[in-house]
Amino acid sequence: MTTTVPQGVFASAVTAAGRAGELVVQPRMGFADIPRMRDGLHAVARAHARTVGTITIDSYTRVGDHDSARLALAKGTDLNGYPLVAHGAATTRDLVARLMADGFAIQVRHGSADPHAIIRTLLDAGLDATEGGPVSYCLPYSRTPVRTSVDAWARSCELLASRPGTHLESFGGCMLGQLCPPGLLVALSVLEGLFFKQHGLRSVSLSYAQQTHHQQDVEALLALRTLAAEHLAGLDWHVVLYTYMGVFPRTTAGALRLLRDSARLAALTRTERLIVKTPAEAHRIPTVQDNVHALEEAARAAAAHRDLTAVASEEFGVLAEARTLIEAVLELHPDVGHALTEAFRRGILDVPYCLHTDNAQRSRGYIDARGSLQWHSTGAMPIRALPVPARDRLRADDLLGMLSHTQETFDRAALSENAERGGSGVLPG
Repeated sequence: MTTTVPQGVFASAVTAAGRAGELVVQPRMGFADIPRMRDGLHAVARAHARTVGTITIDSYTRVGDHDSARLALAKGTDLNGYPLVAHGAATTRDLVARLMADGFAIQVRHGSADPHAIIRTLLDAGLDATEGGPVSYCLPYSRTPVRTSVDAWARSCELLASRPGTHLESFGGCMLGQLCPPGLLVALSVLEGLFFKQHGLRSVSLSYAQQTHHQQDVEALLALRTLAAEHLAGLDWHVVLYTYMGVFPRTTAGALRLLRDSARLAALTRTERLIVKTPAEAHRIPTVQDNVHALEEAARAAAAHRDLTAVASEEFGVLAEARTLIEAVLELHPDVGHALTEAFRRGILDVPYCLHTDNAQRSRGYIDARGSLQWHSTGAMPIRALPVPARDRLRADDLLGMLSHTQETFDRAALSENAERGGSGVLPG
């Protein structure tokens, strides 16, 4: 959804795709080596799809250890991403300038609880988009106290907002990637969007990670759009969906089936952007070509459903649950950052299976007989868990089974389809 807010290259690219009725597809990609990073970005720009590029940051830069990143570059040691601060703004500007001048949008993805140096460098390099948030880049990735992360993100948001046309995506709808019932994911994404708004951002996106049940995901994405319209009026905003972030199918056919399912989900809910995964995920780090193939596959799947629209329902109660959580947090304090900190202190927000010391760790989710995510226990959150027959507590083998639920479901479906077509019943990994 767009307004008259000035847009940079990234937000403009998403808006243009939406006007054309096309889904923006985006990879996860980051290389320390400049030629590899350049080749990766150019390959994504040339893909037969409506794409935006990604520069994913390495682990040293994520935690602010820029000296170690510089040492790794000097020694030629491989890193698991692009060391933005160590490379410096001038080097990165040279990397992206031609692409951005041609209208190709690039987002920096990092995972940092204190992204100030990253944001300063990306701005100086001419980039205009990144993602994260004071909760979503604190609880899953660091031991940083929530209060400290809130303060760091407040400064970082204000720095980002000081440049016209910048865009910030909340990672709040992707907490731990899996086994978190959708009502909490939607609430966290909206709350981080409100935090960004409070600190001056005018262009934002709200995230949601594909979970275990298609219709529940449809309901969650539509709820996210409803609440964004209510709380982010006057801003330029859109929604981004992540292809399932948990254990990925081991067969190529199963992985492609899951990828296409996420693209269909995005198309049916009018979601503007999709972060893809590749069939290589279960076996190795994806290559540039793996990513390009996944982008093109997702784009084709979305295009096949572009004329269909999902019908809103309240079967799973996602909208009501998310609204209850948002309102409960906002009642704690007029400052959203202070309210978020207090909400975690009191357990009003409580992410299941998250071991961060500021998380109450009293909530648990589980996959029910339908394959949907439900609450087993909600701790002090102002929502209730439905009765769970014959499940007084979750055991370790229950957790392991739930973590592999999606992988096994899609691999079985692919194997069954292959057998029906007269195949051997064995699919390549």
